[in-house]
Amino acid sequence: MKILIDANIALDHLLEREPFCREAGKIIGLTKGGVDVYLSASSITDVYYITRKALGDKDSAMAFLKSLLTTVGVASVSDDEIRRAISLEWDDFEDAVQYACGESLNVDYVVTRNKDDFTSARLTVVTPEELIGIISKD
Repeated sequence: MKILIDANIALDHLLEREPFCREAGKIIGLTKGGVDVYLSASSITDVYYITRKALGDKDSAMAFLKSLLTTVGVASVSDDEIRRAISLEWDDFEDAVQYACGESLNVDYVVTRNKDDFTSARLTVVTPEELIGIISKD
């Protein structure tokens, strides 16, 4: 299985943001069960910026990022993904870029807490709780 997570899932896990951190940790932990988990390259910069702001220093934020990247893969954001995102004409361009990355990787699921932002998606978009339920059934 291959999934793409949005930045909030990574941030919920790294910053232990309640009430979402438990499910986010389970999603990140799926890598131990053979699931390929990806985060877009554009989300990496967001995760770093928000983590640095929350923790108050660069070194701690970088350590968190390095830790995350030991298990999570980085989905490239190239000219193709940007052009695809533009062609989607979604209200939220950042979500369109995430989605275009998911298409390029041919992921099984896009995992987000904001499914409403992906209403016209052809890929399957799920919340962390929904993905955990799907995997539990398998």
